[in-house]
Amino acid sequence: MSSTEQNHPFDTATQLTRESNDFHGQTSKRYNNMVGPFGGVTAATLLRSVLEHPERQGIPVSLTINYAAPVSDGGFTIQAEPARTNRSTQHWFIKLHQGDKTVVTGTAVFAYRRETWSTTETEFPKVPPANEVSSLPTEGLPAWVQNYHIKTVEGVPLQLSQTKTEETADSVTKQWIQDEPRRPLDFLSLTAICDAFFPRIYVRRKEMVPIGTVSLTIYFHADKKTLDEHGDKEVLGHARALQFHNGFFDQTGEIWTPEGKLLATTSQFVYYKE
Repeated sequence: MSSTEQNHPFDTATQLTRESNDFHGQTSKRYNNMVGPFGGVTAATLLRSVLEHPERQGIPVSLTINYAAPVSDGGFTIQAEPARTNRSTQHWFIKLHQGDKTVVTGTAVFAYRRETWSTTETEFPKVPPANEVSSLPTEGLPAWVQNYHIKTVEGVPLQLSQTKTEETADSVTKQWIQDEPRRPLDFLSLTAICDAFFPRIYVRRKEMVPIGTVSLTIYFHADKKTLDEHGDKEVLGHARALQFHNGFFDQTGEIWTPEGKLLATTSQFVYYKE
């Protein structure tokens, strides 16, 4: 890792120190959300505990994070435990504690990828290139948004939109996004970017309501070579909800390179309150 990357705010926010079987970290005010830290940086921090674990084998292929309670400002402890290691895959349990309370739980699967027959069925969204799209204004938004350069093609949250309708037809968002300042893409930053969509209900409806992500899952379709070749270029995020129902909604998303390579797919389940 270069000295520039080591000093990047994202790496500072996800930094861990290892002591025996525990990893210790500290929340970053720079990545604060409306309540607690940005969930994407929390997910990336849990993934880092496995990436830096001496027993880790392979690269991440899936990650699920369950937010049992908001993470409070301050220190925390992460425990990452390999549950089973097979010839091709390695399965992990992860927990984040603050004091005597479990705040976040997770599972991860790592694997050795081998070259096989491969294809992508879903299509790259039809969007203008990033240099033809205006940057999203960030004034008045939570602190974490300032760490990303976002160019929204479609589906801005209604508090940023000039549209005054009570409700839009759908919750689809298409946006170009990259770390600000720029940082080479890796599994950690890709994890955070998978959560860097505004809540679907904010896009669909005019008013803001209390929300909180309950569970976030990411499937990594890229290997390290693909991410290294991508460098610090922007990626395209495409997100939508399938249903809002009785206090919960889902969100599905895709992260693409400008050249049309699918890097990750993601889904999450979100609580909302009227």
